[in-house]
Amino acid sequence: MSSTGTASTRDRLLDAAAELFYREGASIGVETLCRTAGISKRSMYQLFDSKDEVFAASLRRRAPAYEEQLALRTVEAGPPRTRILYVFERLEKLAETADYRGCPFLAAQVELKDPGHPASIVAEEVKRHLTDAFRAEAERGGAADPELLARQLTLVFDGASARAGARVESLAGLAVTTAAALLDAAGVA
Repeated sequence: MSSTGTASTRDRLLDAAAELFYREGASIGVETLCRTAGISKRSMYQLFDSKDEVFAASLRRRAPAYEEQLALRTVEAGPPRTRILYVFERLEKLAETADYRGCPFLAAQVELKDPGHPASIVAEEVKRHLTDAFRAEAERGGAADPELLARQLTLVFDGASARAGARVESLAGLAVTTAAALLDAAGVA
């Protein structure tokens, strides 16, 4: 992977995989994936052992940008409540975009239903990072039970993402107020 051609082929494949898996799901075929990437199946199999590995690599590559969209790493210093609610504000904004299909990591977990699948493992890492970030803020904010609050916030986040991604629910004002109610109940001012 040291040559520019190989890196370019890998990048094209992972870009195509991220787009197709998010838009159409994990059932897309290798031929469709390779055609969209503009590469041969042979090239794909020189880079990855399987389509499953491509899916996992595309999710791993997408994780930092997704976390940045949610401001998990970039939100300015502030009180824990503000930092937590900002994640839900970002979620509401993302859900308004025409191409929003929900959380790609939750979608992978739900669609694959196999916790041992390489993409499920990556998705679990990303979802755990979200819960860990909520727990750290809950601890800083003096929550009575930071672990429980973090799990509740993740549940609200995932439920809101799924409903908005399926286009059955508008999140406008809903995700933030629901998260705020949990913060109030947990004593995070």
